[in-house]
Amino acid sequence: MRSTASSARFHSERRNGELTAERLGQIWLEVQHESLGPAIDIKAATNRSGLYRALHSFAVLRLRLRVRDCLVNSLYAVYEKAHEGFAERYLAMLAAGGTKHHAELLKPFGLDARDPAFWQGGLSVIEGMIAELEGIG
Repeated sequence: MRSTASSARFHSERRNGELTAERLGQIWLEVQHESLGPAIDIKAATNRSGLYRALHSFAVLRLRLRVRDCLVNSLYAVYEKAHEGFAERYLAMLAAGGTKHHAELLKPFGLDARDPAFWQGGLSVIEGMIAELEGIG
């Protein structure tokens, strides 16, 4: 999730010498765990041995996109509850670009990615879409 944090850690440790694929994978997993906490079992969600060999592989990209999709869905769940000032907070988040940690970006919405309930909000959006589609059929 935090590719900038991972990159910064890679470069910081690289100053002390060459990094093995295993160490790159460990750094990536550490950053993911710091960012997501116990809400997502990142080790279970990735093939660890494959991660070390192909850190920037399609599988890792797909995992990142899935996490980001769920994050967006969780934000949408907040929007659906029509919290006042959502649009302003959302525009401020977008204006920040990649300059802030996601925890800081989510704080104005009262969200914490380390809380499993945060992710449940995103999953409930998908459940609603499935129920709507089942109702059409």
